[in-house]
Amino acid sequence: MHRLYLDILFFVSSFMVVYVYAGYPVCAYLLSLITSRKVHKTDYQPMVSILIAAYNEEESIRATVENKLNMDYPEDKLEVIVISDESTDHTDQIVREMNDKRIKLLRQQPRAGKTSALNIAVPATTGEILVFSDANSIYAPEALRKLVSCFNDPEVGYVTGKMIYTNPAGSPIGDGCSAYMKYENFLRHIETSLGSVIGVDGGIDAMRKNLYSPLSPDQLPDFVQPLKVVEKGYRVIYEPEAILKEASLKSSGDEYRMRVRVSLRALWALKDMRHLLLGSRGLLYAWQLWSHKLLRYGCFLFLSGAFFSNLFLWHAGQFYKLLLLLQGSFYISALVSFLFEKFGRQIKLLYPIQYFIILNMASGHAFIKFITGKKQVVWTPRKG
Repeated sequence: MHRLYLDILFFVSSFMVVYVYAGYPVCAYLLSLITSRKVHKTDYQPMVSILIAAYNEEESIRATVENKLNMDYPEDKLEVIVISDESTDHTDQIVREMNDKRIKLLRQQPRAGKTSALNIAVPATTGEILVFSDANSIYAPEALRKLVSCFNDPEVGYVTGKMIYTNPAGSPIGDGCSAYMKYENFLRHIETSLGSVIGVDGGIDAMRKNLYSPLSPDQLPDFVQPLKVVEKGYRVIYEPEAILKEASLKSSGDEYRMRVRVSLRALWALKDMRHLLLGSRGLLYAWQLWSHKLLRYGCFLFLSGAFFSNLFLWHAGQFYKLLLLLQGSFYISALVSFLFEKFGRQIKLLYPIQYFIILNMASGHAFIKFITGKKQVVWTPRKG
């Protein structure tokens, strides 16, 4: 390959990696200082329906439902609907045994996944506000009140809370995931000032019922519903005082499989909602969507381009040799962290590097599945 082409490939790829993870947040932050859109909150207390889709969640469903029933919110304005996705364990029995008139149990047969479960449940709700919880999500007592208060603002159509991963075992994946969520939450805070966030946490989300759009079973509700809300002219915002604590995954394998699934469904969602990428709701939102999501999922291409072009440029001077050594050290560090994890050892300094590699490997795997037409509808319980 011609030297000039290699130079261009290396510098463009390197620039894009830096832009995706650092340049976009910096640009968004600077822009937020100019726009600074506020959310007008108050102690707003409408009827709320909490939806929990569950498949074989006997270990956590009781604690999750009890947590929701004990929220700092008026009892007569709260209902909890559990949708069992043809569970084969004791999930259904446990929910039935919980003697509280605010609980409803729906059963989906045959098994069809979370999106289909929510489509079934929404018509059965009585709430003005829908709240989506995972089957193992434990909210802080005031989380529901904090979420709902944002809907006093007529421009707000969707609210996501703050996910905090707990990691009692001190696993590399748990620590890496926690660091990543801190980065994501910081970015959501900035994006709220711009108007709307890009990406939410499916375990602690709320939206106006009248904005809910039934989705096809293969669509990712945590991603597509917020996009639909923006499409209708409403804001999607982040409420950092609505806190959810959830156990992180313990192994790289579990985290990798989960990230492949989420990335694949997000890529299909971006395809379905591609008009937003083309500016149908404004150039600002299109830029956010490209930068925060599409380019993030494609960053494995930029990382590969930077490494392999650098490899061919080894003899082009000391500058390229130094950069290749730095890149090589980065990937070797991730490999060492993987190996240490496998043998039950830990090097905390390497956790963020290991997690970064998992994210981008999973994105690459998901991209291959996407271009070959593969989709994923059903899920298995997240294991902490």
